[in-house]
Amino acid sequence: MRKVEIYTDGACSGNPGPGGTGTVLLFNGARKEIAKGYVLTTNNRMEILAVIEGLNALKEPCEVSLYSDSKYVVDAVNKGWALKWRSNNWMRNKKDAALNVDLWEQLLDILEKHKVEFIWVKGHASNVENNRCDQLAREAIEAEEKQIDYNYVK
Repeated sequence: MRKVEIYTDGACSGNPGPGGTGTVLLFNGARKEIAKGYVLTTNNRMEILAVIEGLNALKEPCEVSLYSDSKYVVDAVNKGWALKWRSNNWMRNKKDAALNVDLWEQLLDILEKHKVEFIWVKGHASNVENNRCDQLAREAIEAEEKQIDYNYVK
Protein backbone atom coordinates (compact mmCIF):
# COMPACT_ATOMS: atom_id res chain seq x y z
CA MET A 1 0.00 0.00 0.00
CA ARG A 2 1.18 3.49 -0.78
CA LYS A 3 1.73 5.71 2.26
CA VAL A 4 0.00 9.09 2.05
CA GLU A 5 -0.29 12.00 4.44
CA ILE A 6 -3.55 13.96 4.42
CA TYR A 7 -4.15 17.19 6.31
CA THR A 8 -7.69 18.54 6.59
CA ASP A 9 -9.60 21.48 7.99
CA GLY A 10 -13.12 22.80 7.79
CA ALA A 11 -14.30 26.30 8.56
CA CYS A 12 -17.49 28.29 8.79
CA SER A 13 -18.21 32.00 8.88
CA GLY A 14 -20.93 31.83 11.50
CA ASN A 15 -22.17 28.43 12.57
CA PRO A 16 -24.28 27.82 10.59
CA GLY A 17 -23.07 30.02 7.77
CA PRO A 18 -20.98 29.92 4.63
CA GLY A 19 -18.42 27.13 4.93
CA GLY A 20 -15.30 25.78 3.35
CA THR A 21 -13.00 22.79 3.32
CA GLY A 22 -9.25 22.65 2.87
CA THR A 23 -7.31 19.46 2.24
CA VAL A 24 -3.64 18.79 1.49
CA LEU A 25 -2.45 15.39 0.25
CA LEU A 26 1.26 14.53 0.32
CA PHE A 27 2.75 11.49 -1.40
CA ASN A 28 6.31 10.80 -2.42
CA GLY A 29 7.20 14.47 -2.92
CA ALA A 30 3.93 15.25 -4.73
CA ARG A 31 1.33 17.62 -3.33
CA LYS A 32 -2.37 18.08 -4.08
CA GLU A 33 -4.58 20.76 -2.56
CA ILE A 34 -8.38 20.70 -2.54
CA ALA A 35 -10.64 23.54 -1.46
CA LYS A 36 -14.42 23.83 -1.74
CA GLY A 37 -16.84 26.46 -0.53
CA TYR A 38 -20.46 25.99 0.54
CA VAL A 39 -23.30 28.50 0.76
CA LEU A 40 -24.77 27.36 4.10
CA THR A 41 -23.49 24.64 6.41
CA THR A 42 -21.86 24.02 9.80
CA ASN A 43 -18.28 23.79 10.98
CA ASN A 44 -18.60 20.12 11.96
CA ARG A 45 -19.97 19.22 8.53
CA MET A 46 -17.02 20.98 6.89
CA GLU A 47 -14.54 19.12 9.14
CA ILE A 48 -16.00 15.74 8.14
CA LEU A 49 -16.33 16.71 4.48
CA ALA A 50 -12.67 17.79 4.28
CA VAL A 51 -11.68 14.28 5.40
CA ILE A 52 -14.04 12.66 2.89
CA GLU A 53 -12.69 14.83 0.06
CA GLY A 54 -9.12 13.90 0.90
CA LEU A 55 -9.81 10.18 1.05
CA ASN A 56 -11.93 10.28 -2.11
CA ALA A 57 -8.97 11.80 -3.96
CA LEU A 58 -7.04 8.54 -3.51
CA LYS A 59 -7.20 6.35 -6.59
CA GLU A 60 -6.34 3.07 -4.83
CA PRO A 61 -6.31 1.69 -1.28
CA CYS A 62 -3.63 3.47 0.74
CA GLU A 63 -2.07 3.61 4.17
CA VAL A 64 -2.98 7.09 5.37
CA SER A 65 -1.80 9.30 8.19
CA LEU A 66 -4.68 11.77 8.43
CA TYR A 67 -4.20 14.95 10.45
CA SER A 68 -7.15 17.02 11.66
CA ASP A 69 -7.63 19.70 14.30
CA SER A 70 -11.22 18.50 14.85
CA LYS A 71 -11.61 16.52 18.08
CA TYR A 72 -15.16 15.79 16.88
CA VAL A 73 -13.86 13.90 13.85
CA VAL A 74 -10.74 12.34 15.36
CA ASP A 75 -12.48 11.13 18.52
CA ALA A 76 -15.57 9.88 16.65
CA VAL A 77 -13.33 7.57 14.62
CA ASN A 78 -10.55 6.71 17.08
CA LYS A 79 -12.89 6.09 20.01
CA GLY A 80 -15.38 4.15 17.88
CA TRP A 81 -18.24 6.57 18.44
CA ALA A 82 -19.27 6.76 14.78
CA LEU A 83 -19.38 2.97 14.46
CA LYS A 84 -21.44 2.78 17.64
CA TRP A 85 -23.85 5.45 16.39
CA ARG A 86 -24.32 3.51 13.17
CA SER A 87 -24.92 0.23 15.02
CA ASN A 88 -27.49 2.04 17.20
CA ASN A 89 -29.41 3.26 14.13
CA TRP A 90 -27.66 6.65 14.32
CA MET A 91 -28.54 7.32 17.94
CA ARG A 92 -25.82 8.70 20.24
CA ASN A 93 -27.75 7.42 23.25
CA LYS A 94 -31.35 6.43 23.97
CA LYS A 95 -32.74 9.91 23.28
CA ASP A 96 -30.19 11.90 21.22
CA ALA A 97 -29.82 11.33 17.49
CA ALA A 98 -26.39 11.57 15.92
CA LEU A 99 -25.85 14.57 13.68
CA ASN A 100 -24.38 14.63 10.17
CA VAL A 101 -25.41 11.04 9.50
CA ASP A 102 -25.07 11.43 5.73
CA LEU A 103 -21.41 12.37 6.07
CA TRP A 104 -20.61 9.78 8.74
CA GLU A 105 -22.09 7.07 6.49
CA GLN A 106 -19.87 8.20 3.61
CA LEU A 107 -16.79 8.40 5.80
CA LEU A 108 -17.28 4.99 7.41
CA ASP A 109 -17.72 3.41 3.97
CA ILE A 110 -14.53 5.08 2.67
CA LEU A 111 -12.57 3.98 5.74
CA GLU A 112 -13.22 0.36 4.77
CA LYS A 113 -11.08 0.90 1.63
CA HIS A 114 -7.99 2.35 3.32
CA LYS A 115 -5.86 1.86 6.40
CA VAL A 116 -6.25 5.26 8.10
CA GLU A 117 -4.64 6.54 11.27
CA PHE A 118 -6.39 9.68 12.57
CA ILE A 119 -4.05 12.09 14.33
CA TRP A 120 -5.25 15.20 16.16
CA VAL A 121 -3.20 18.39 15.74
CA LYS A 122 -3.75 21.67 17.52
CA GLY A 123 -5.44 24.16 15.21
CA HIS A 124 -4.02 27.62 14.50
CA ALA A 125 -0.67 26.55 15.93
CA SER A 126 2.70 25.54 14.49
CA ASN A 127 1.59 22.82 12.04
CA VAL A 128 2.33 24.31 8.62
CA GLU A 129 0.05 21.97 6.66
CA ASN A 130 -2.88 22.38 9.06
CA ASN A 131 -2.49 26.13 8.75
CA ARG A 132 -2.48 25.79 4.96
CA CYS A 133 -5.72 23.78 5.15
CA ASP A 134 -7.28 26.51 7.27
CA GLN A 135 -6.20 29.10 4.70
CA LEU A 136 -7.68 27.02 1.85
CA ALA A 137 -10.97 26.60 3.73
CA ARG A 138 -11.22 30.33 4.52
CA GLU A 139 -10.43 31.27 0.92
CA ALA A 140 -13.17 28.86 -0.23
CA ILE A 141 -15.66 30.62 2.06
CA GLU A 142 -14.81 33.93 0.40
CA ALA A 143 -14.89 32.58 -3.16
CA GLU A 144 -17.78 33.73 -5.32
CA GLU A 145 -18.54 30.23 -6.58
CA LYS A 146 -19.88 27.98 -3.81
CA GLN A 147 -21.68 24.66 -3.71
CA ILE A 148 -24.88 23.83 -1.89
CA ASP A 149 -24.67 21.45 1.07
CA TYR A 150 -27.93 19.74 0.13
CA ASN A 151 -28.02 17.55 3.22
CA TYR A 152 -27.52 20.37 5.71
CA VAL A 153 -30.66 20.72 7.79
CA LYS A 154 -31.24 23.66 10.13
